[in-house]
Amino acid sequence: MAVQSRSGAGPDDPRKRRIDVWLTDPTKWATDAVDVALSAADEFNQAHPEYHVVITRFDFQQMPAEVARAVEQGATPHVVEYHDAVTRVALDTLGPDGSPLFTAIGPAIAGRAEILGEPVVLGDMMPAIRDYFGYAGEQMSLPRTASTMVLFANMDLLARARVAEPPRTWREVTAACQALAKVPGGPAHGIAWPNFYWPFLQAAAQQGALIADHDNGRSGRAERVDLASTAMLAFVEWWRRLHRDGHFRYSGELRDFPDCFAAFENQEVAFMLSSSVDASHMLRRGERNGFTVGLGPLPHNDEVPLAGNVLGGMSLWLAAGLDPIEQDGALAFMQHLENPRNAAVWAREHYRIPVTRTAADLLDREGRPPHLRVAGDQLESADGSPAALGPLLGGHAEIMSELTGAMHDVLTGGAEPVARFREANTRAQKILDAYNAYCAGPPRRSPDLLAVSI
Repeated sequence: MAVQSRSGAGPDDPRKRRIDVWLTDPTKWATDAVDVALSAADEFNQAHPEYHVVITRFDFQQMPAEVARAVEQGATPHVVEYHDAVTRVALDTLGPDGSPLFTAIGPAIAGRAEILGEPVVLGDMMPAIRDYFGYAGEQMSLPRTASTMVLFANMDLLARARVAEPPRTWREVTAACQALAKVPGGPAHGIAWPNFYWPFLQAAAQQGALIADHDNGRSGRAERVDLASTAMLAFVEWWRRLHRDGHFRYSGELRDFPDCFAAFENQEVAFMLSSSVDASHMLRRGERNGFTVGLGPLPHNDEVPLAGNVLGGMSLWLAAGLDPIEQDGALAFMQHLENPRNAAVWAREHYRIPVTRTAADLLDREGRPPHLRVAGDQLESADGSPAALGPLLGGHAEIMSELTGAMHDVLTGGAEPVARFREANTRAQKILDAYNAYCAGPPRRSPDLLAVSI
């Protein structure tokens, strides 16, 4: 649905340059707070009367398909917001003339400190957030939204088990679950998390392991995947042992977030691993059931140094081939949308990590609670390696489904982990090969695998 910002003149006024900005719909996420984009567009249009920014929103899952449809119709927008999982899709999408649809924003900004009077925010961004959207030495897009995975803990149950604070390592999680199992009338299980792709990527990143060649697909197109690395299998084995010993709750369904949320709220588990954005409702679940919810970093493997955690988020991509006036208008609005006040409001209302340090400082001056800084601090401590940034893969959703399917078979069917994950890797390699071959042609083509997740 197209949503136009309010301004004195309409977007079809010939005196104005129309800038079409396609954003993901925040009502499709965990929160339903109003997007600041409309007010930001109003402000920008008033400050820059030669432009008229028009906001159109789509479900983030549908955005790649909507862009593909627009290319076919010859009506592509100036700015598009993509989910991180389809970064490779954005890189590979072609315009009507067969050249890349999007251009790197780094060269477009060209070292300027401001564009049309709007301060450039790229240099103020947290490196782990900014660098996720880099490729082959260029900044490809401008991050807008960031989150990562954290641990939610029932502090009352922990106190009964005499566990002083949320565990930070796999060994500490196991020990805490063992202590909880001894509490009279305690939870049926110690911990839960949904069987979806993010825990696998986090575990590999934490251990400094690559999912793909060419620096995780960051210095060049990924051609080989490794879903059965030593690091991945270490995570799988730890998870399997937790389940075998009765500490891990698994509903038997893939991506079963509702079951995990309900189990945590009903105090059937003391821990849950999930996105930091879920603080938007996890804290309230504790309040309405009379227990305190604590947040801690995502636990990591005790046996290896901690490299970092993968982000989840959205970024803004700039269309290629714009005339200089349109390009500067689009770039200037992108900076305005992410100025400190807008970025801070966006992060606060949607329980996101503020993408710039200035926005984070503003939130802290306004009294941001320490537990809501956990996710940002976690990303800030990353080592910046390709492993910690995570992979850029064509066919991402389909490849990730091989991981979740393999883990399901391990947990419910007793599949041997090494053999099953090697099988998953073989299947994933075929997916990647097919994606790359389709894009390469001849003729060269835009991707046909457009799913964000499945």
